[in-house]
Amino acid sequence: MLEWFNVLHDPNARWILFGCMLLGLSSGVIGSFAYLRKQSLMGDALSHAALPGVCIAFMLSGSKSIFLFLLGAAAAGITATFGIGFITRHTRIKQDSALAIVLTVFFGLGIVLLTQIQHSGSGNQSGLDKFLFGQAASMMQSDVMIMAVISIVLVGICSLLFKEFKLLSFDPGFARGIGYPVAVMDQLMMFLIVIAVVAGIQAVGVVLMAALLITPAVSARYWTDKLGLMVVLSGLFGALSGSIGTLISASGNNLPTGPLTVLVATCLFVVSVIAAPRRGILSKVLLHASVRHKIRMEKSVLQAEQKENAL
Repeated sequence: MLEWFNVLHDPNARWILFGCMLLGLSSGVIGSFAYLRKQSLMGDALSHAALPGVCIAFMLSGSKSIFLFLLGAAAAGITATFGIGFITRHTRIKQDSALAIVLTVFFGLGIVLLTQIQHSGSGNQSGLDKFLFGQAASMMQSDVMIMAVISIVLVGICSLLFKEFKLLSFDPGFARGIGYPVAVMDQLMMFLIVIAVVAGIQAVGVVLMAALLITPAVSARYWTDKLGLMVVLSGLFGALSGSIGTLISASGNNLPTGPLTVLVATCLFVVSVIAAPRRGILSKVLLHASVRHKIRMEKSVLQAEQKENAL
């Protein structure tokens, strides 16, 4: 614990900690709606789809610009969302199959482009391989500020449109019936997921970003039945995962921040599965034990009454 306080004396470590906390917060909030709409793989597909956008941005600009990388990733992610929607609407292919098609095609294209860049003259200076698994240590103050703005925008939009997103998540048919632009809202939610993925690929990477979107939301679902509280808990779990993962990474030698953040989120999920009230394993075991004890007591009373009647 003392090592963690010593780490905070480093200004760069404080910025990385702040950025990962904001990333976990915004990912947890938007991931709650993706989880409830049964679009858990959407984050995975969009994060993998961002890789070719990053590669194309480098090939066009020839420089390692985080801002251009984010623009390229956002453009590729938006293209992927329209591709998934087009396949789902105009063919008989279901959404899970469309997600798999887009994920594999875009990620395969990204690997081809990445290999081509790495074998070029400037490949060693591109640093694009860090976008696969993330490298939070490379974040600077400007990167964290961009991440902070993105996180504030994501949380703000989810707060303003909470009622609409709630209705869209639970009953899109009713939302369409009362005049809500369901198609526009659906595309907006996809766009927010793209933005969350783009904000996190530098810290967590395209491979693990989906876990940071969904794992806090699944953990929060074990603790409550209310959507508002679930969204808050998911954001808190995401922020806690980002902060603890960053502190563990900074206190060790050559420990990757992104994978550690995902592992902390997984540990929180395991704790939720075991200790959550009503849905947790421990709660169910205690409930079953209580029911068995009650049944035994009732049987004992019934047997005692039968003996008294027999006498």
